[in-house]
Amino acid sequence: MGPDRYSRQILFAGIGAAGQQRLAASRVAIVGCGALGSFQAGALARAGVGHLLIVDRDYVEWSNLQRQWLFEESDARDGLPKAIAAARHLAAINSEIEVLPLVSDLTPANIHDTLEGVDLILDGTDNFETRYLINDYAVSRALPWIYGAAVGSYGLTMPILPGCTACLKCVFPEPPSGAQPTCETAGILNAVTSAIASIQVGDALKILAGDAASLRPRITILDVWSGEVRQVAQPAPDPQCEACGRRRFPHLEGAGGVPISLCGRNAVQIHERNRPVDLGELEKVLKPLGEVRANEFALRFFVAPYEITVFPDGRAIIKGTTDTGLARSLYARYVGS
Repeated sequence: MGPDRYSRQILFAGIGAAGQQRLAASRVAIVGCGALGSFQAGALARAGVGHLLIVDRDYVEWSNLQRQWLFEESDARDGLPKAIAAARHLAAINSEIEVLPLVSDLTPANIHDTLEGVDLILDGTDNFETRYLINDYAVSRALPWIYGAAVGSYGLTMPILPGCTACLKCVFPEPPSGAQPTCETAGILNAVTSAIASIQVGDALKILAGDAASLRPRITILDVWSGEVRQVAQPAPDPQCEACGRRRFPHLEGAGGVPISLCGRNAVQIHERNRPVDLGELEKVLKPLGEVRANEFALRFFVAPYEITVFPDGRAIIKGTTDTGLARSLYARYVGS
């Protein structure tokens, strides 16, 4: 590495030369590379975290550019998967680190293989099903992870250190009930996503650099529009918690299922097929039927008023409906069953 690359970070007493070496040896998984995850990835890459795994199921759209920090207009124009686009930009930011992009959902079927060997997990997801899955995995492995969420001008985050702090199930035994605001219904400010992601990254650096003792377990709640900031002491693990206390991990066994609707999106995700799709052959079939844009990572097919994005593993995102029955019908009609 260049002698000055991390010099200002090494001068900081909480990290120092030894901490910087620890960062270089660390492996971090970022699950979800949207508004939170893209900021986390860029910050950790610049900080010299040596190995980044980026897991994301989605592709870059124009509406993402307002708040998703790694992406450019060309990524949206090409409909690149977020994990792939992020890895390309991170390589330009720091060529000395290893970045592994995974265009996929994190599911009970793949979580053990996907997250094996990581030192810490950062939450950049948009749904409680995946967060509960991460929580089950992290608690079962005594692995630290950092929860975060944001919508509108409001956000919250908390570090989860299994055995030392309350886990997600301790704080939220059940997901929030009723209609919840989303980015599509309530909007979102890029200032709140960067603020929440910065706090997540700060806590991650303390843990990875070997200074976890300086981490104050707390739930941080902030609103960048009203200017309100609150911190609540994070409780200890609840002995009655399903995960922490009873050591039951139903989400690892598939109890939560794979998310179908995409948070705040007029779209449905389909996992109907358990075999890969040859995108080149599919392009030939669909071209006579409508506009097709394809690359090695995904194929987009436009049949008004719908847009179907198909990935090589057979997964698809059908945009233009929230009706899962209609989405499955479109998938079967144009991709196959």
